[in-house]
Amino acid sequence: MRVSKIGEFGLIYRLAGLISKANRKTWQSSRQVIVGLGDDAAVWRPQNPYQIATVDSLVENIHFTLRTITWEELGWKSIAVNLSDIAAMGGTPRYALISIGLPENTEVENVEALYRGMIKIAGQHRVNIIGGDTVSSPFLFISVTVLGTASNAAGRVLTRSAANPGDRVAVTNSLGASAAGLQMLLHGLKFESKLADAIRKAHVTPTPRIKEGQTLVAKAVKCGIDISDGLVGDLTHICEMSKVGARLNVDAVPVSPAAKVCFPEKALELALTGGEDYELLFTAPTRVMPVVRKALACPVTVVGEITADHPGKVVLVDGAGKPYTMKKSGWDHFGQ
Repeated sequence: MRVSKIGEFGLIYRLAGLISKANRKTWQSSRQVIVGLGDDAAVWRPQNPYQIATVDSLVENIHFTLRTITWEELGWKSIAVNLSDIAAMGGTPRYALISIGLPENTEVENVEALYRGMIKIAGQHRVNIIGGDTVSSPFLFISVTVLGTASNAAGRVLTRSAANPGDRVAVTNSLGASAAGLQMLLHGLKFESKLADAIRKAHVTPTPRIKEGQTLVAKAVKCGIDISDGLVGDLTHICEMSKVGARLNVDAVPVSPAAKVCFPEKALELALTGGEDYELLFTAPTRVMPVVRKALACPVTVVGEITADHPGKVVLVDGAGKPYTMKKSGWDHFGQ
């Protein structure tokens, strides 16, 4: 059945039923959400005076294609990328507002699958979907706003502007699997099933590092960002905001094992510039790194250092300290 048959309010009624049932299973109490779905706006009582807000949009044939992702996976990812922004601040996600634009010939069952994906990841992280908007559009788009709080009463968060010369640069887990998955999907490539599943999952259902971000704040780390635009691109963002430089050892970068097997000639490039890994990139004094390594459940790898020279720039070197040159620097929405 197409959305044009049941209309905007018929669709909203069906989706509200899915969301309301899921919200009852999350940890948010009725005392916190004063007015939720169904009114002109949502009302809630903040748990912490330090609030965090982020918004992200996914546009069909720009950020995704339904040839390579299911509706349910798309729902998951649309929430995950926002949760990752909260993770990058070391915060706690609380509420989500969702706006979608749908062509009139969209199947209702597909929209419900989209919301099932959203509800699944939101439920895992105790996030309530408290409102949004649904409109007719010539193409599919999804815009999600996530509201959160600082994970501590003092309001400490990770920022891009807190890097200092002498800090070590580190990343969580490994990089390049998502970009490898995208290459596989776009080009219809075939790999051994376990490898294919690993890189596909990394791309379509990423895992936001919320607990890890909170732990970084608790261990006195001040500077962080999530890796959405690629390691080099996001480290450049830190350098620009902190007015520092960085030296990145490409031989130290933890490349996804699956990406290495599937794309042995391109794996490092995918790890450096591919993006959408949604791992955390952070800087901290040398003495803090062992503390962080011990506290986090996932691997932490030091890949470089912050420098006082060449502010706003990332210099790439190999393990011997020789300059390393690459072709691409990272994702740019308006780049060529």
